[in-house]
Amino acid sequence: MPASVKLRIAGLKKSFGDKLVLDGIDLEVEAGSLLVVIGGSGSGKSVLLKCILGLIEPDAGTIEIDGRDILALPPEQRAVERGKIGMLFQNGALFDSLPVWENVTFGLLAQDRVKRAEAPALAAEFLKQVGLAETVGELSPAELSGGMQKRVALARAIAARPEMLFFDEPTTGLDPIMGAVIDGLIIDCVKRLGSTAVAITHDMASARRIGDAAAMINRGKIIWRGPASALMDSGNAMVDQFTHGRREGPIQMELRK
Repeated sequence: MPASVKLRIAGLKKSFGDKLVLDGIDLEVEAGSLLVVIGGSGSGKSVLLKCILGLIEPDAGTIEIDGRDILALPPEQRAVERGKIGMLFQNGALFDSLPVWENVTFGLLAQDRVKRAEAPALAAEFLKQVGLAETVGELSPAELSGGMQKRVALARAIAARPEMLFFDEPTTGLDPIMGAVIDGLIIDCVKRLGSTAVAITHDMASARRIGDAAAMINRGKIIWRGPASALMDSGNAMVDQFTHGRREGPIQMELRK
């Protein structure tokens, strides 16, 4: 029996002026799996993610969650569907003016899903899940190391127990050991929640650690899809050039006009 598809994207297009960024993206993510999306700078990865999250409106195509095209829904229902998504931003995107506990529970407080008096204790539960002590909740983000900030951002992403999780360059700026720690926490959190996840990354070691499946985007198109374990030996010239960091190959740097 085939696995169910949680997220299905078909024919997704997006242009900015005369610059075509997404050129008919077709992509499926099976329920309970983690898909890593790789590709060079300017390939369309971030725009794809922003279209799914509702930060950018695509020009054409469909984005289905559980078989419902969220682009065809009224704004209120779109918000409900996108409320099923938790997001770990590339640089954490923590609020400097708020203590850690309030950062972790920010979405829950904003939606009146938890009382303010209960929020610190709830934040402590999620901080524990990412390997941080309860006392960290009283600190400000500026008092944390880069690795700790990533953990806090992950705790915030899972606080609403989302059905889907998105990770934007989760190991950027971290040393190899801390990167591996974050990857391990991502795997644990995704499995614990039973979530479906998508991660954008340039880190090939991370991609192979956390990914079940992988896809590569180049010039706004998906040019390869396969198991994440095959990233370093895909048999695709573009994928091989990218994953091995080779200067020579079919992918050429574009000069900015």
